[in-house]
Amino acid sequence: MVSINTVSNEGFKKLIRTLDKRYAIPSRTYFSQVAIPEMYTQCRNKLETELKNVEYYATTTDLWSSRTTEPYLSLTVHFINDDFELKSHCLQTVYFPADHTGENIAHGLRESLSNWGLKEEDQTCITTDNGSNVVKAVELNHWTRLQCFGHRLHLAIENALKEKTVKDRINRATGLCRSLVCHFSHSWKKKAALSEAQRELHLPEHSLITECPTRWGSRQKMIGRVLEQRKALSQVLSEDRKTLHLLVPSWQDIEVLESINNALRPLQEFTDALSGEAYVSVSYLKPVLHLLKTSTLAAKDEDTALTKKIKSLVLGYMENKYSDPATQELLDITLFIDPRFKSAEKVPDIKARVKIEMEQVARKEKRVQASTTDAVLPSAGEAEPSTSKKAKRSLGSFFKSSTAVSPGPASTAVQLESAIEAEFGRNVQR
Repeated sequence: MVSINTVSNEGFKKLIRTLDKRYAIPSRTYFSQVAIPEMYTQCRNKLETELKNVEYYATTTDLWSSRTTEPYLSLTVHFINDDFELKSHCLQTVYFPADHTGENIAHGLRESLSNWGLKEEDQTCITTDNGSNVVKAVELNHWTRLQCFGHRLHLAIENALKEKTVKDRINRATGLCRSLVCHFSHSWKKKAALSEAQRELHLPEHSLITECPTRWGSRQKMIGRVLEQRKALSQVLSEDRKTLHLLVPSWQDIEVLESINNALRPLQEFTDALSGEAYVSVSYLKPVLHLLKTSTLAAKDEDTALTKKIKSLVLGYMENKYSDPATQELLDITLFIDPRFKSAEKVPDIKARVKIEMEQVARKEKRVQASTTDAVLPSAGEAEPSTSKKAKRSLGSFFKSSTAVSPGPASTAVQLESAIEAEFGRNVQR
């Protein structure tokens, strides 16, 4: 992607003339005022049409800054279409110069949904990071919130590595890693020497990785790469007496780095697996938390004391942050309706909650169908048009009476309850 100013560049113009002298390059103004606005309008109209058929949806949002430190607010919508395909669309990334208070963010999010014709009551959940202002904004809007697992795990790791009993040793070892990466990143001679040493020692010719505080897992990746290449690094540094005593890790540093790497490396896989957009991942959260407790972060005989300490701190933080009742109820329901998992905890309570929501959805669809029927009902003597295409059945249609006589309110309630029980028996019964 290049700037629209490219069309005014003499080199670009010369290139186009070489390709075809007959072609007249549109001006920069054409692209900025005609072509791009037309593309935006077409894209927005297409997305608005798609969103009109969405019954329920979830959203994700985040605040971030550009390279020029300009603040923006992004909002992405997620839904399942009529073909049962999971869809995700970034609705907008808007300039957000107002103070990032909970009240301002709450207003900005409500305004964003309104601009796209999305009803707040149809939103099942919003996923955010754990910033206090964003959390407050969701509370002010009375929305159901799910914390981002990747961000929460990142905070758990950061807090564990800053714990006062281990902080000093970890800071020294990771600081040495950063110095090593910086030393080799700013000298092409050192890079060349490292490549040669890698070939001599038959090591993978990998570059060192720089830690980025805002990129989840980058610290573990940096440490893992330094451990992988430590023989080649030592060989290159041994040729320079000025840096030998400053940058070569001691055995104590290596032990600390290995302890950190052994504790954190398996967690990277969970972050990657739960960051997908092409599949639903919320029902994985409780099984993943259980797996962290019983396997991934469970203490092993071969673990060092530092590895056990880091695992314990990370696990304790995660269990504490996912212990609130609202989050647990949401995770229980998603786990219950996912056929890949069997849930033995709180089944009667979850089943009752799911039944209530199914009844609400069915009654809502019946009201919508009734209003639609009244609006299009043909007048007396007017023939009802025929159609050859069979209409797609909605959830409410399964709860309709099969008899010609209109049932009373009590009969309808009984039939609805029977239909829900049958649905449970076919699909979600445990």
